[in-house]
Amino acid sequence: MENRILPEKLRFLSGSALKILAVILMLIDHIGAMMEQDTAPLLTVFGRSVTLYTLMRFIGRMAFPIFAFLIVEGHRHTRSKVRYGVGLLIFAILSEVPYDLFRYGVWFTLHKQNVFFTLLLGYLGICAYEGLEKRWFLRAGSILVLLVGSYFLHADYGISGFCFIMLMYALQDRELLRDVVGIMILGSRWKAGLAFIPLALYNGKRGFIKGPVLKYAFYLFYPLHLLVLYCIRARIF
Repeated sequence: MENRILPEKLRFLSGSALKILAVILMLIDHIGAMMEQDTAPLLTVFGRSVTLYTLMRFIGRMAFPIFAFLIVEGHRHTRSKVRYGVGLLIFAILSEVPYDLFRYGVWFTLHKQNVFFTLLLGYLGICAYEGLEKRWFLRAGSILVLLVGSYFLHADYGISGFCFIMLMYALQDRELLRDVVGIMILGSRWKAGLAFIPLALYNGKRGFIKGPVLKYAFYLFYPLHLLVLYCIRARIF
């Protein structure tokens, strides 16, 4: 990677470390989502009360930019782009029922789809951009279809999520510009831009998560933790 903000000696987070961090942040966000918004204030910042709910959702929002970054890295390093995409599709389907149960309390709804669909659409956009380089009209058309699809599919983070992943890919070698534009695309979720701090510490190494078992265990955490949180909230166990 070129044009990094920090020198190499300060970069100590591997791809595996980023995955663990993203999972922890996501878990914090979803636990926070189970809480009442009017919990007792923990502290006051610039005259505004900060509750545990507010703090957990603030921290948890940093998960998505890291996951988007990992999709770009996954595309860069995967040995089989088709297998990688199929894996995202399978886990998007597997995660839909746990997502709907956790978010809406029903087995299935078309109101909104889980974030795996957003990651899949972004990944397909990257593949279209790279694979159709010499066929610009088809490339532009494919990306437009995926963009529109992200809107009508109602995938988590919607169009902004798809655009964010494409941005992470397009500016992967221009880190400072990527961070500035990324925060702008996040819009009202600009606080999630704090995720660019750990991303600046990425050293480009894979880390300890290697092989299909650990890889899919990382994917499987998403639907499993949603299912567990739903059961806790519903007092099933």
